[in-house]
Amino acid sequence: MRFQDAATDARAVVYAGIQADPLVARAAELLADASAGHRLLARAAMNGETSDPDTWRAIFPRLFADAPDIEERDRSEAILALSLDVAARGEQVRSQFRGAIVEALTARLLARRVPPAAVHRERRILFDGVRAEIHPYDVTVELPERAEGYDCKWGARGIGPDVLLQLDAARGHAEAEGSRLLVAIVVFDARRSCRIRLARQTAPLAGVRLVTIETLDALGRSKVPSA
Repeated sequence: MRFQDAATDARAVVYAGIQADPLVARAAELLADASAGHRLLARAAMNGETSDPDTWRAIFPRLFADAPDIEERDRSEAILALSLDVAARGEQVRSQFRGAIVEALTARLLARRVPPAAVHRERRILFDGVRAEIHPYDVTVELPERAEGYDCKWGARGIGPDVLLQLDAARGHAEAEGSRLLVAIVVFDARRSCRIRLARQTAPLAGVRLVTIETLDALGRSKVPSA
């Protein structure tokens, strides 16, 4: 098992520009230390249903008017402002930014558990005698004793059979080589929504872990939740 940078095609060049936008790094920084309520606020506001900040303050009173202290309220305001900035960028660009934010957040949380130099973005996992997948993994952890591959999604609707098959196949190939590879989907959505989506899939699930908006912090700890 070995790793390779993704091909530098037109899509990769455009997406690299989005990944490098300071807004993405700022969002990952804020959301990495956010509470469950803050993350739900970010998900709701970034979907672009309304750009009126007072509406979101009314929907999430515990984060604003009823916040326990000024520090909590300031964090809420920062997350809301950032989320509305993302939402205002139009449907296509907004979708790309949201995906990049989930990837950056995943990488940041993983770097709390493993050396930051072991965390990589947009990498392919190669196996001897096996045709390489075209699509790279969003985030990988590359350590001598084990590896991890993560596919990151904004919402449960992004979970499809192609993703599940790629993850399960990679896990199987690694096992056949005597290597350790943990594979998982990180979804910035509610676990219930993800479980409903997974229930409709016929692709193998047994070897694929699931990380949802409720369990994101597990990425920075010793164990990743099972699907």
